[in-house]
Amino acid sequence: MGLVEPEPVSPAYRSLRNRLAPALSSTSGPDSLVEHLRNAPARLPVPDVTARPVWEAVDAATREALLDEAAAELRRTAPVLTASAWARTFRDGVRTAYEDSARRLRERATLLVLAATLTGEVAPADAPPGAAPYLDAAADALMALAETSTWCWAPHDRFTTARGEVLPDPDEPFLDLGAAEVVSLLAWADHVLGPHLDTRIPGLRRRLRREADLRVLTPFERTRDWHWIGLDGDAHNWNPWIHGAVLAAALLLTEDEERRARLVRLVVEGLDHYLAVLPDDGGIDEGVAYWWQGAGRLLEALDLLADAGGAALDARDLPVFGPLGKFPHRMHLAGDWYVNAGDAPARLWADQPWHMLFQWGERLADPEIRAHALACARGGPAVRPRAGLGRALAGLRDPRWRDALATTDTDGDPAPWAARETWLPRVQVLVAREAAGTAAGLTLAAKAGHNGERHNHLDVGSYWVALDGRPLVVDIGQPTYTAASFGPDRYQAWPLQSAWHNVPEPGAPQQPGPAHAAHDVRVDLTPAAAALHAELAGAYPAGLLRTWHRSLRLIRATPDTPAHILIKDHWTPRPAAPVLLRHVLAGDVELAEGRAQITAGASSLRLTWDPNRATAQLEHRDLDDPLLRESWGERLTRLTLTVADPSAGEPFTVRMERSR
Repeated sequence: MGLVEPEPVSPAYRSLRNRLAPALSSTSGPDSLVEHLRNAPARLPVPDVTARPVWEAVDAATREALLDEAAAELRRTAPVLTASAWARTFRDGVRTAYEDSARRLRERATLLVLAATLTGEVAPADAPPGAAPYLDAAADALMALAETSTWCWAPHDRFTTARGEVLPDPDEPFLDLGAAEVVSLLAWADHVLGPHLDTRIPGLRRRLRREADLRVLTPFERTRDWHWIGLDGDAHNWNPWIHGAVLAAALLLTEDEERRARLVRLVVEGLDHYLAVLPDDGGIDEGVAYWWQGAGRLLEALDLLADAGGAALDARDLPVFGPLGKFPHRMHLAGDWYVNAGDAPARLWADQPWHMLFQWGERLADPEIRAHALACARGGPAVRPRAGLGRALAGLRDPRWRDALATTDTDGDPAPWAARETWLPRVQVLVAREAAGTAAGLTLAAKAGHNGERHNHLDVGSYWVALDGRPLVVDIGQPTYTAASFGPDRYQAWPLQSAWHNVPEPGAPQQPGPAHAAHDVRVDLTPAAAALHAELAGAYPAGLLRTWHRSLRLIRATPDTPAHILIKDHWTPRPAAPVLLRHVLAGDVELAEGRAQITAGASSLRLTWDPNRATAQLEHRDLDDPLLRESWGERLTRLTLTVADPSAGEPFTVRMERSR
């Protein structure tokens, strides 16, 4: 099988505007968008706090876990957002000092809103302190968010940068991911706690709506060339992340029905820009972690749109959503390990809204999506408050999800979603296993692509090798973001450089930009083997190489030969500098002549090569970045093979197999 560039698909394959045209185009009468959205909040599956049978039906284990967490939160001091922390982005590039505190304040508000909803506590406005502790504390957290000068994260605020200042201007709000997170939280808090907030803290809801209007809805309406809309064809995960939040605010905080319809129409138009650039094979070049913040946010927005407007606003049957929903399990290795291209951690963060993926698995009648969601959520809470209030409420409201999580046993069927091989031609990623349905044995993942991908690392032609689901030849993943992470100095961060990926270094590193790409990409997929072949010379400075052909092949076991992986490189002409072949390894590494052995837990992988053709060197890299340590522990190791005679000749081969 050989695939290079698939034929383009029809725009109708993924056009929301085409699919929803009757409702969007009608401006009056019973089929108008205004009529379809009339009383939308009342039609959502998440009711308000007064629907006690719904909230009291939440199972005891989930309820107790959330209330215990909320009680612990009550005992903590609320985070304080300071000017000096926000200004650090412009002073020393540290953005986490402010963003971590802002995140903790949002998480505090979310937990306390959930607790106030589950308990149903309420008290009159003149009742003494302590009469409704969760409700009062939730109101305090919401008010704290309303009183902050900005909801924007400092590195995003181009208005501040243009003024040459280090503090935001409340009169010039910048609509970014931070603002989206806050307005979504306020919208869902207003929706679910509204009647009790009116009783206990009259006026709070009016204040929340004022801030949502000034900071999000009005800027969204007035500025129609926000970079994240993707008018230039460069729509990325910001698009559905922000549009989904605006949609929630439009539906839940906007009482003017004409304005609500106008906002929803703009949201649909904006989401179409994101859909237009989504690969029809479901691949996401930003990696699995950003699937949740891009494609996943899109699916949630479509759920909300359909719930609010009924069949006339339900576009969830577009064909692109089938392969899109499969991407997380197609990149799954085992446990919380994933193929992690670009800015994605090797170990997926636990706080994902697995219920949403489960629901889409049911909607698509796809048992693999459903099984993967259940398996990944098992052993944890039914909902993840840190994933956001709207997501948590949706999960709590769904008894099918909670029942399935409590009763489904997958122990005898460890990975029914794991295909023998998956090839995503649009993003040029191959994942191949020894056998379908299990993580046991060798897994090879490989990518071609280009160096202008979203959240890109310089990694054209890189690969991963896992043994029994544990990655041993690895991609380092995303370090903690700084102010320089998305600017001209991005590739000064060592985890993003080609020297710290499993790619050749023929005298120079790979170069950034979409022009630096793999060519002549094809795959060969047979029962006996799976391989990706690519020409990599274009990823390097012009004139450095005529050709660099890389072949990455997983060969499955036969009665006479164990399963193994072959990495073959062949290049012309002879480079002026030494040829270095890099291998980033996770685990304990032992080096001997012509071989290296990597051991992590019970997994042990042996690498072998011709010692007459290359010398080997190990470098240990201690990790001080907290995100990298979450995946890899204290250190990683780089094995560099220096080719003794780099002239053109026989391909240089590295073989990998289980160490017996």
